[in-house]
Amino acid sequence: MVEKQRYTRREFLRHSAVTAGTLALSGAAVPFAHAQGSDAMRVGLIGCGGRGTGAAANCVQSSPGVKIVALADAFADRLQTAKDQFKVPDNRCFVGLEAYKDLLALDDINLVILATPPGFRPPQLTEAVRRGKNIFMEKPVGVCPAGIKMVIEAAEQAAEKQLAIVAGTQRRHELPYVETMKRIHDGAIGEIVSAQCYWNQGALWVNQRQPNQGDVEWQIRNWLYFTWLSGDHIVEQHVHNLDVINWAFQDVQPESVHGQGGRQWRTAPDCGNIYDHFGVEFFYPGDVRTISMCRQIEGTSHNVSERVVGTKGVSNCNGVIEGENPWQYNGPRPDPYVQEHADLIRSIRDAKPLNEGKRVAESTLCAIMGRESAYACRQFKRIWFLNRCELNLLPDEGLKLSDSRPVAAVAIPGQYQLAGL
Repeated sequence: MVEKQRYTRREFLRHSAVTAGTLALSGAAVPFAHAQGSDAMRVGLIGCGGRGTGAAANCVQSSPGVKIVALADAFADRLQTAKDQFKVPDNRCFVGLEAYKDLLALDDINLVILATPPGFRPPQLTEAVRRGKNIFMEKPVGVCPAGIKMVIEAAEQAAEKQLAIVAGTQRRHELPYVETMKRIHDGAIGEIVSAQCYWNQGALWVNQRQPNQGDVEWQIRNWLYFTWLSGDHIVEQHVHNLDVINWAFQDVQPESVHGQGGRQWRTAPDCGNIYDHFGVEFFYPGDVRTISMCRQIEGTSHNVSERVVGTKGVSNCNGVIEGENPWQYNGPRPDPYVQEHADLIRSIRDAKPLNEGKRVAESTLCAIMGRESAYACRQFKRIWFLNRCELNLLPDEGLKLSDSRPVAAVAIPGQYQLAGL
């Protein structure tokens, strides 16, 4: 079994920040610092798509004294929408694959939102930390072991510089989850003996290729469907559920993985090279196993959830415990997409910066392990994958939208080779 750990001071501070933010959102009196001088949050948004503009709006809503003051995106049309929404002047809008560097060079920005496709996250996070910015970054935070190592290193450097990093795994800031996990960690369901998690849904959008569109531009505009950009949907979406399971295990990581999957329903060329379903088994210390399932197939049942089973009970991790110590959450439910920003900004203003970088990198690594195990239909250990796997999908230096980039072949189990074996 996984050895039960104590509720740490860091977890207590994080929980306290969540509670304080909830009071603020519910209208209760909370001693927010006045947003002037060093308390003003001048925010730069890198990646102006739907999730990026949504995160920026959540950030502005979360706390007083927050303003979006600069934008960067690979595409002028995507940037224009955010420019109109946040009233950002032309001289603080930057376009192109290297535009993030121009934004990060602005000295008056003290917080950046990183919301480009996940394949770009490691180098952009590294540059943001180098420039001394506090960071909100969307999940997942990489698509390969090389990128995950970059993120962990950047998170360590951020800690040394006393910079905050909060990730878009919003369940960590969602009160029903927070209160349930507190009880699970305090022993309400006993020792965990198994777990299950799911992200099963229908199809998502597809952007058809336009005439005269270069390979790189088309793939970035259709980024969900290319492993080098999204990591496949097990990484891009299912990381949420895997992160919850890691949280239940108090961030003890699985020791090995064995997966399978395929591409049977979504086979059109405009759907890139990703799978449409995965089934993965993660082996935690003590041979405690998690069954993980995710799919994007139209006409199938919908299930996005988590479940942990202990020696004294069962929990959905989200407000319900059944068994010897039954309990149900009945407290406030502030929007977690707003709450994560409130917690981030409070931690900056209180000079107690949250740093979720390593934790979200480890959960992302679990999802990448599941993908690679399914692609190859092989079981392997986490320690090998992180330290010896040679897979590197990081974008090339000087990449251009007009560049030629053939779509990588769809992985065929039995033929796909794990890099480094």
